[in-house]
Amino acid sequence: HIPSLAFCNPMYSALWYQRRVHGVAESQGWNVRETNVPVIGGHAGTTILPLLSQVKGAKFTEEQLKALTHRIQFGGDEVVQAKDGAGSATLSMAVAGNHFAARLLLAMNGAKDVVECTYTENKVTNLPFFSTPTVLGAEGVVNTLPFGTLSALEKANYDAMIPDLQKQIEKGVAFASK
Repeated sequence: HIPSLAFCNPMYSALWYQRRVHGVAESQGWNVRETNVPVIGGHAGTTILPLLSQVKGAKFTEEQLKALTHRIQFGGDEVVQAKDGAGSATLSMAVAGNHFAARLLLAMNGAKDVVECTYTENKVTNLPFFSTPTVLGAEGVVNTLPFGTLSALEKANYDAMIPDLQKQIEKGVAFASK
């Protein structure tokens, strides 16, 4: 039971988790299990916006920022190409689903301050659905949080993605209404 706010496919947010953490941890020489990267926005291509400026202790070149952002946004395409069109990122989705389920179970069993970037219906932006840091609790979504200050590159990407995300949401809502 999830009161007031409903998850709108949290799997996508969890899938971003796998893409972002591995790329960032690798670039910084960090342990994957100790790396956290907030990702906001939507669930496809350029509507996925990793907030690399908010990764504590990380130092990126401009080239790394652009490359990591692109890889996080289009990591699924990379897998499809590697499989020569004969599959998708199924294992990544399974790992992502496991991660999200484990975090949700922690929250449902009383752990406090369990925060995951999750695509939900919320009022963080003018869009009806948006992935943002979300506090999870025993009853599901406790609260959605603001995503903080964006770097100049992130702000430019944010401004560019909003019209595309609005169209994707409208298309999804229309499909679900049939």
